[in-house]
Amino acid sequence: MTPSSTGITGLAAPGPGTPGLRPPRRRPAWAGRNYSLLTGSAVVAGLGASGSLVAAAFAVLAAGGDGGDVGLVAAARTVPLVVFLLIGGAVADRLPRHRVMVAANALNCVSQGLFALLVLSGEARLWQMMLLSALGGTGQAFFGPAAEGMLMSSVEGEQAGRAFAVFRMATQGAALGGAALGGALVAAVGPGWVLAADAAAFAVAGALRWFLDVAHIPPRAPGGGLLSDLREGWHEFSGRPWLWGIVVQFSVANAVVAAADAVYGPLVARDSLGGAAPWGLALAAFGAGTVGGALLMTRWRPRRLLFVGTLCVFPLALPSAALAVPVPTVVLYAVMFLAGTTVEVFGVSWMTALHQEIPEDRLSRVSAYDWFGSVSLVPLATALAGPAEGAFGRGPALWGCAGVVVVVTALVLLVPDVRRLTRHGSHTMARVHASADAESTVGGLG
Repeated sequence: MTPSSTGITGLAAPGPGTPGLRPPRRRPAWAGRNYSLLTGSAVVAGLGASGSLVAAAFAVLAAGGDGGDVGLVAAARTVPLVVFLLIGGAVADRLPRHRVMVAANALNCVSQGLFALLVLSGEARLWQMMLLSALGGTGQAFFGPAAEGMLMSSVEGEQAGRAFAVFRMATQGAALGGAALGGALVAAVGPGWVLAADAAAFAVAGALRWFLDVAHIPPRAPGGGLLSDLREGWHEFSGRPWLWGIVVQFSVANAVVAAADAVYGPLVARDSLGGAAPWGLALAAFGAGTVGGALLMTRWRPRRLLFVGTLCVFPLALPSAALAVPVPTVVLYAVMFLAGTTVEVFGVSWMTALHQEIPEDRLSRVSAYDWFGSVSLVPLATALAGPAEGAFGRGPALWGCAGVVVVVTALVLLVPDVRRLTRHGSHTMARVHASADAESTVGGLG
């Protein structure tokens, strides 16, 4: 329950002899200390990171680079992210997760700070920017699985879904605001200062995460080393059809959506929608939709988690179809908002399912496979987007992106566990059951 605060600020808490009065509650029961620290630090880091994506691109252009150079710097961040993700998941399940998070934040702080100094000095070279971006991607590879495992271990009970929804609403809002603020600051003070602000944001976020409490997490039993941990993570991942099925689905869907958004969207905007500003508003509409979807999930608790969530992935095909037509800008904004809303319904349902079904000591390794699936095909898809447009035309390529999303989403609904997995009435019992049966169950349904 999350009763609203009662009482008057400044009054002493009622004693045992004051019936019917309770001390004021400043936050919901499910928003404990760790959860609050994780949410606050994620908002701070998200504001800086979203702005830095804009700043990095303009820093490359200001140094005399072109669109291809911007792509090289972006790829330099993605490649180590893909390479080190699985190792990062194994490390996060072996070491205290908050220490892994702080170390990764420190690496990101240093790399972004050096990037900022190079840009502000006017001496930035392409290879230097690529190297520093690669360091940032390496930090993210270790941070992501640790952070997701830490978040999932910070909430318990039947309000876990609401907790994840509020967390995602806060982080999506930070990403939306950070991108807008970053763009404005790049125009006002230049990309170097925005990159410096991102380094400072990582420092603040890392300081907050240092105070996370891991006393409630059982000590990890000594294992057989990194390879043994990786094999155990693979067993946990591959033994659950609903898990690997949806990860494969999103590895393909994310790739084609990234190609549509990063390559075709700006081209359609230039040729048919009036330029960069309408496309920026369309992306903002998608971001606003994700905030709206998270807000919806603070109230809605669908019983068939993955079935409802997967149905909500189908609208993710609509933006590519809208660009293929192309539709008027107001229609595009509405489509982007709808897609953002529904995909966030999936996101909250997915996190709730992982929290419910995966043993606590393997959360980071499973999260690493999830992250790996999400990003592994994106560089290939964006690289092939140009040749596909040359071979088939932009419109057919965009219709192909939409069709791929529909097909892979329909296919994953054929997995029985995706249709049948239900929200447990008592999460505590579910976690105990999952931990006890981790080695003997297949599909995660007992």
